[in-house]
Amino acid sequence: MQPFSLPTTLLGIALASLALLPAAQAATPALDPLTQPIASPYAEQWNRPQQPARIHGDTYYVGVGGLSVVLIHTQEGLILIDGALPQSVEAIKEHILELGFRVEDIKFILNTEAHFDHSGGIAALARDSGAQVVASPLGAQALRAGKVIDSDPQAGEIDPMPAVENVREIADGEILQLGEVSVMARYTPGHTPGSTSWTWVSCEDAEREECLSVVFGASLTPVAADDFHYLADARHADLTPAFRRVMQDFAKLPCDILISAHPDHSGADEKLRRLLVGVTPNPFIDTQACSKYAASNEAKLDARIAKEKAKASESAPK
Repeated sequence: MQPFSLPTTLLGIALASLALLPAAQAATPALDPLTQPIASPYAEQWNRPQQPARIHGDTYYVGVGGLSVVLIHTQEGLILIDGALPQSVEAIKEHILELGFRVEDIKFILNTEAHFDHSGGIAALARDSGAQVVASPLGAQALRAGKVIDSDPQAGEIDPMPAVENVREIADGEILQLGEVSVMARYTPGHTPGSTSWTWVSCEDAEREECLSVVFGASLTPVAADDFHYLADARHADLTPAFRRVMQDFAKLPCDILISAHPDHSGADEKLRRLLVGVTPNPFIDTQACSKYAASNEAKLDARIAKEKAKASESAPK
């Protein structure tokens, strides 16, 4: 019996196909562990498309529809505030490029709160830009761990996020300087133990004469797990006086423009829509925005406390 052999043409095709296998496998991109989507019933709503925009002067909106991310341009580079979801990273990077900036020029990434909807994209953005991440000490603790700390009101209900290894801690009232821009950290704990709002002056001109005070406000909503109490319990003293002081102090901030971490919490989503269609004067300019934001959230705290008291009354011995 003659040994089996392929015709020359078929043999050549087979060998060529085998040679292409490693190349095809190499061409398949590996999944990026830092941008894998976090499943949430709100993820689609939060991550909906949003056109980027110049809000005022050197301040730009580069976030997605339901999660604010802000870019500040300085003569020495860029400052980014928050990172939205891991699955928001590509949109944020595209927005930065669309506005004429480079991701590689981001020097600092500041964080308002270490929950996955505001911090989930920070690890990837820090890796891709080489930027230094900055947060409060308790915020930094959560970012390094990739999960909320035990004292967080939503502990046990918040998904983990990609951990951020290198986080610089910043003190309350400390100023971060980059070029001509000074950004101040303002601790606003309550929604999370390490929540931090950020304030700076945004200018329309190089002489820095046409300037407004901008606040990027961390969430102030008293959202919590069912077994968490803002009132005193076996784990802690009454947290409500301190949370009220945070809101009252927030209301007094120099505040011509407010951008809240969730734009719909302050009407920033509607302001952004109007800005993009050319409404004048600038719809973001509202000197009462911070006081209204604080008052709205204090009303929510009142409702939460009333709910806690009613529940305690129902479970009290008759």
